[in-house]
Amino acid sequence: MAKKTAPPRRVNIVIVGQDGRLGYEAALFALSLNARMTGTRFRLFIAEPEPGPLWPGDPRIQDADLRALLEDQGATFLPFQSRHFGAAYPYGNKIEALFALPPDEPFIFFDTDTLITGDLDKVPFDFARPSASLRREATWPEIELYGPGYAAIWKSLYDKFGLDFDSSLDLTQPDEYWQRYLYFNAGFFYYKEARAFAERFLGYALAIRDDPPSELVCQSLDPWLDQVALPLVIHSLGGGRDALEPGWLDGSTSCHYRLLPLLYAREDDAVVQLLEEITAPNKVKKVLKGSEPIKRMVYQGRGAKVRALFDQDDLPRKEQAIRNRIKKNGFWMR
Repeated sequence: MAKKTAPPRRVNIVIVGQDGRLGYEAALFALSLNARMTGTRFRLFIAEPEPGPLWPGDPRIQDADLRALLEDQGATFLPFQSRHFGAAYPYGNKIEALFALPPDEPFIFFDTDTLITGDLDKVPFDFARPSASLRREATWPEIELYGPGYAAIWKSLYDKFGLDFDSSLDLTQPDEYWQRYLYFNAGFFYYKEARAFAERFLGYALAIRDDPPSELVCQSLDPWLDQVALPLVIHSLGGGRDALEPGWLDGSTSCHYRLLPLLYAREDDAVVQLLEEITAPNKVKKVLKGSEPIKRMVYQGRGAKVRALFDQDDLPRKEQAIRNRIKKNGFWMR
């Protein structure tokens, strides 16, 4: 039998924090992490873009009480420079922030609008084989009537970077069905070395943005650039859709809720209970009331009204239908 690789002694978790909504979401993330973690090998970084020419103002978290709450939860602020994206493409933060992490240590990136719902110490990560979130819809590419199909579009990208396209396919899915092709949501991803992943991710993203294959002529890369580059990065580093057993992240151990109205509308009762548990202490409540969505949804009961609009066992198939129902009833916030 092959010898099992010992888990790394330390793993760096990184989320992006900025002034406004992301700062408060970072607090919810940190509170949930501490509520569910039992070990000490995971270290939380709040990556903040530094002010500079690519930002119109100071993007860092300004609220001193919020910063103190995050530090009280054991988070370390991690400044990074925006050299390529900034305010014009804020999704690029998740690429550029990786350069500020310890370069040779394993990392997990999470979108800030995530709750940790279980013990990450129990997740069977193989950091040598990267992967990312499979909780996604067919958002990219959008197939035009007389344009290239899924296979031609994706193959053009694999060819651009000298990657083997055929080995990325899920052959249990039919030809020209979107799930046949490697595609992730960038809500989480991980690898054994932050710098190697960052360099590959940045290089691919810039090459796609600045010199896309002709097959992409009808395709929008805003906001999808990160999710177009991500599967190529993961495939090139030996990872894939099967690198992590299903049911852990985006399952029993984490919840990428996106926005609080969506959390109340569609997530499990346990997720709602966790949210209300971690936001209950008075010293936490005092800080989090600075967020209008948290104040309305959690503390003033609007979230319960949203939840009552839906049967969580029979939800609309498309997220847009859920959003539309919430908006129609006047409960949408972000």
